[in-house]
Formats: sequence, C-alpha cells, structure tokens
Amino acid sequence: MDMEAKRSMEAKRSMEATRSLEELLAAGKPLNEKYKSGFATLIGRPNVGKSTLMNRLVGQKISITSNKPQTTRNRIQAVYTSEEGQIVFLDTPGINRAKNKLGNYMLKAAEGTLQDVDVILWLVEPTTYIGAGERHIIEQLKKSKTPVILVINKTDTVKKEEVFPSIDTYRRELDFAEVVPVSARCGTNTDTLISCIFKYFPYGRPFYDEDTVTDQPERQIVAELIREKALRSLDEEIPHGIAVAIESMKYRKNIADIQATIICEKDSHKGIIIGKGGQMLKTIGSKARPEIEDMLQCKVNLQLWVKVKKDWRDSDFLLKNFGYNPKEPE
Repeated sequence: MDMEAKRSMEAKRSMEATRSLEELLAAGKPLNEKYKSGFATLIGRPNVGKSTLMNRLVGQKISITSNKPQTTRNRIQAVYTSEEGQIVFLDTPGINRAKNKLGNYMLKAAEGTLQDVDVILWLVEPTTYIGAGERHIIEQLKKSKTPVILVINKTDTVKKEEVFPSIDTYRRELDFAEVVPVSARCGTNTDTLISCIFKYFPYGRPFYDEDTVTDQPERQIVAELIREKALRSLDEEIPHGIAVAIESMKYRKNIADIQATIICEKDSHKGIIIGKGGQMLKTIGSKARPEIEDMLQCKVNLQLWVKVKKDWRDSDFLLKNFGYNPKEPE
C-alpha cells in the first residue's frame, strides 16, 4: 500500500471513529451536566517520573520509562475516563537544553504544550534545591496563563516531614493553583491529583469514547516498547543515539509478525547492540515481546535488525522518517 492510500485509509478511520462517537452520544443517555473534559500536560526535567505517573493515572502502559534522560521523544496522548469526566494527558519530553535537531524537536514539543491545555502538571522531586533545569521551567511557566499544579513526585523515597520544606521552596518561586505530593511508583495520592485536575476543566462532552486509552498508532507503541528495552539493556552512551523503525507488521490468525530495525549512529555501537553471538539483540527482543503481546492481545513473532545511520539525530529527513517531525511537533 502506498503512502497516499495509507493516509486516506487513516483519515477514513478517524472520520468513522468521530462519527461513531457522535452517534453514541446522540443515542445514549443525556449528557451529565456535571461531566467535565479537558487537556492536561505533564512537564518537568528528564527522569522526574512523568511517564510513570501518566501510566499510573491511565491504568496501563502508554509511555515508556527508564532511568536514562530523553526517554520520551514525542508528546504522548493518553486518556483517562471516569463518571466524573475525561482527562486527555500529554506526556512531553523532559525540558532540557537541546544539543541537536532531535533535541530541538523535543524541546519545542515540551514547551509547545503549555499554551494548548487547560491545566499544567509540573512534576518535581522532594528537594529544596532548585537547579538550572527547574529555573528554566519556572521562566516558561511565568509566561503562561494556564493554571499550574505542582506535583511533588517520588514521596516514597523520603520521610513525610521532608516533603513540606520542598513545597515551601517551590511556593516561593511561583503561584500554584494546587500542590499535590504523590508517588507515581506506588500510586500514593493519585486519586487526589485526579480530583484537582477536574477542578480546572470546563463542563462538556468527552473527546474520545470510554474505551480509548491513547491516540498513538500501534506501530509507534511497538517501536517505543522495543526502544525502552534497549534503553534498559544497553550502556549509557548508546541509547541517546538509537531509534526504532517498524519495517513490517502483519497479522495471520492469532499471530503478529513484526520486523523492526534498531537504528544507531556508529559502527561500534552496532556491534554492542547485537552482542556476542547476537545475545544482546535476543535479550532486547525477549524483553519486549511479552509487553507487545499483552498490548496486541495475540502471539508475536518479533524479528530485530540493527542498522547504522550516522548523525540521524541531525537529519530532518531521518527524524521525520522515524516519527519525529522537526518542523512542527504534534
């Protein structure tokens, strides 16, 4: 199928999904006058727990996580739906100084969401030290008229009394609509956070039907799951320079045949990703396969290759090819 036909099919599916939602709303119960819906974005410096929190709030894995910076590269849209209303979450890349075109794309994606949402969730760690990264975010938030909820994450890593000084420190820097301490890893106080978000939403119909949890294409989620396992398995320097491209994804009966390529920037990295006797590549595949099967609800035959594309993070063509639009992050 050529690209034009594929786009036409995707547009048709989108129109059908919108029409079915409208029909569902028209044929169903009258709209609850107390029902709220809106958009919330999660911002913060890299590795503060944005993706973990979003996955926790939505109730399943949408965005990949690891202990390495620049894990999230796109604005991931996830949907939380309850009787009270619907929250559409945007999990942005960590706001950090850009070092290449991919970094510029990620920075624009993160900062661009501040103007397009009903409420901003700023995630920080329970500390009284405000570094350069947080200072940059404070300056961005001062320019925004959107309500900001300060979310003190990782409260499970400190004593309860240590959280209050960090709250006082940040309150001296910015006027927050709410301050909510949570533990994304443990799920502590996340219900309170949901209630606080709804305070700043308008009344209105849902944007998605109640079964929708993300607008990300299956291929993109599969690619991100593979990249997550690579991030967790490889040495420090390599993950920053890798991407994953899904070459083929076909279904037969109850099996999905997936062919994917891990892209790296150096020949020396290719050898490390493959590993002795192909062992590292097998490890990445064996770790990714169960989660892909869980998402697709079928058996998966996953085949992985490795290719070298030098300086792909500074190539507009390759960035777009790997799912990042350097001109206009969506």
